[in-house]
Amino acid sequence: MVLGNHDLSLLALAQRPDARRAANDSLKDLLSAPDCGELLEWLRHRPLIHRDESLGWTMVHAGIPAEWTIEETVERAKELETALRGPDYREFLAQLFGDTPARWSNSLTGMKRLRYIANALTRQRFVKPNGALDMDYKKTLAGAPTQLTPWFAVRPRATAEERIVFGHWSALEQVCWPEHNVWGIDTGAAWGGPLTALRLDTPTPTLIQVDADD
Repeated sequence: MVLGNHDLSLLALAQRPDARRAANDSLKDLLSAPDCGELLEWLRHRPLIHRDESLGWTMVHAGIPAEWTIEETVERAKELETALRGPDYREFLAQLFGDTPARWSNSLTGMKRLRYIANALTRQRFVKPNGALDMDYKKTLAGAPTQLTPWFAVRPRATAEERIVFGHWSALEQVCWPEHNVWGIDTGAAWGGPLTALRLDTPTPTLIQVDADD
């Protein structure tokens, strides 16, 4: 598994003294569980990217910036993982959230750098013409403003030859994008859509879908 935006939000929420009262109903049982601390500690140590060299696949929650190679993505994910796993993780989580900076620069440092990495890996969907992440529009491709491009269709993209599987975007309305070498498997099971898996150890990726339980 890899961490996503909801996981990071949960970890941040759990640091608040009023976490149980502030949580939505879907999280109250978790935050009240006797092993809550153990579960959150385990979650805090999960990776933000999974790369399987033997299969030739990479998994992230949301996407990868067009400027980053796979090797750079792995290294930048490690930067964020180090902060999440470090002794000052509570202070880090308290400052992590926000929509800026929206554009990558190698000169970014500190919290600005880590916030961009987090947003790129766990929140991004569309990119603006200037390369900035768009954090406002979250719906379908068909209804998107014409100036926005889905992250995987930005050209040039350093990972264009890499096979990538991602989630996050339940409104995408399509799973396979072979022309971009990406497969988006969030098909909205939480909202009544099918639950989708992708089998990768076959000559061509095989989709497996199970209808949601009413």
